[in-house]
Amino acid sequence: MIDGAVITRTLEMVAERRGDPTADVYVRLFGRYPELERLFLMDRDGGVRASMMQQALECILDYIDDRLVAPQIIASSRIHHDGYNVPADRFDSFFVAIRDVFRDILGADWTSEMEREWAGLLDAFAAINY
Repeated sequence: MIDGAVITRTLEMVAERRGDPTADVYVRLFGRYPELERLFLMDRDGGVRASMMQQALECILDYIDDRLVAPQIIASSRIHHDGYNVPADRFDSFFVAIRDVFRDILGADWTSEMEREWAGLLDAFAAINY
């Protein structure tokens, strides 16, 4: 079971320190997988990236609470991204990039508890299939 309070605390701390970490997440993602950047060529104003980040954060918050929609959104997003030739592991890498950027932002304040709970969340998301 994932401790939602730990995930929520992480999100709050990141918001306090960085505000919107969207740009950082995409820098990290494209640094690891430069081939993904071409999928955003038409996203000139960053709106698609911002929307994807917002939906990812909403999924995280939903998953640690009632899980009303997160599993369905993640499963359908996998199908949608498959249409762009984004393999499942690359889809999951977006959530990994979020965690890694959050870890960097928090630096010494990133705890072993955060590491454990985020690893559990990432494992749970990776297990959601369509």
